[in-house]
Amino acid sequence: MKGMGYMNLDSLKESLKVFLENTPYEFYGLEYNKKGKDRILTIYIDKLDGVTMDDVVAATNLINPFIDDLDPIKEEYLLEISSPGAEKELRSKEAIKKAVDRFVYLETYEQKLEGKLLAFDGEYLTIVNNKNKKIKVDYIDVNHIRLAIKF
Repeated sequence: MKGMGYMNLDSLKESLKVFLENTPYEFYGLEYNKKGKDRILTIYIDKLDGVTMDDVVAATNLINPFIDDLDPIKEEYLLEISSPGAEKELRSKEAIKKAVDRFVYLETYEQKLEGKLLAFDGEYLTIVNNKNKKIKVDYIDVNHIRLAIKF
């Protein structure tokens, strides 16, 4: 793949998504930023039961040679592997389904809710708030949903 010119970030995302399908990790996203004089390519990975430091090391060892072969960016840059964190955004119906029984925060145009996600059938989310009240939210109305940490 070397010398084939340089990729745009969308094709890099697709390549990473496909590459990570045969690993314990799933592609979550990427950023390419300049910090001072350094350029940093950050690749976010996720795993069903959460990402540990050992996972970051293992994923770096997997992804590094793959990225070197792709040679996606012409400038020198630093490669950083990271996880989306404890309060990651749930970006798909599949991600929301995986979050059932976990504490979430969600926003619609009318309300902001926090509570345990009891169920998601692909159309409606059922949440129990801290007053033990069940609230049903239509997936179409959800502007933002992420995992949350209960204090």
